Amino acid sequence: MDYGVIIVEDNIHMRNSLADYVEEADGFCLLGAYSSCEEMLLKLVEKKPRIVLMDIDLSGMDGIQGTSELKKISPKSDVIMITVFENSENVFSALKAGATGYLTKTIDGKELILAMRECVKGGAPMSMKIARLIISSFNRNPKNPLSDREIEILTELANGKSYRGVSDVLCISVDAVKYHIKSIYVKLSATSKQEALEIARREKYI
Repeated sequence: MDYGVIIVEDNIHMRNSLADYVEEADGFCLLGAYSSCEEMLLKLVEKKPRIVLMDIDLSGMDGIQGTSELKKISPKSDVIMITVFENSENVFSALKAGATGYLTKTIDGKELILAMRECVKGGAPMSMKIARLIISSFNRNPKNPLSDREIEILTELANGKSYRGVSDVLCISVDAVKYHIKSIYVKLSATSKQEALEIARREKYI
């Protein structure tokens, strides 16, 4: 018997790509692909999916709230978040809402299929970068004054990225990177990137 899969993704190109991956996977069948959580929830009882591939950044009800509502209706359905967001706040919020796994949209079809197979076997599939993010969050100073986004930016700078490199990795503008850097300097009482990195490392903020 094939495991039923539902997709919730408002980007039509991404939704179609995920649908193609599922339809090509042995042991799985596509039950539906929707652009909103509201639409998916109306079909949930009828479709009875084993797995739901869920985006976070959706118009209307977001994927985290959608996951919470889904689990109330269909607690045996496993939700795998597939998103561009790679910060600990979103990861922990998604897991708290009932998500089983958390993948980034950089995955390919093979990785997605492996993740779905791991999921039905009782596993909790996560992208390597997400797993490292979770582990590092446990090692950080709990009194960290930096936001998740500021931690991400400072971590990328610590890894040798330029402002443009950070912009490309995090999918934000260079101006946004500079804005967050100014905030980091204020919070850490630093006057340079090097000083900010030294303080952050010493205090285990990154």
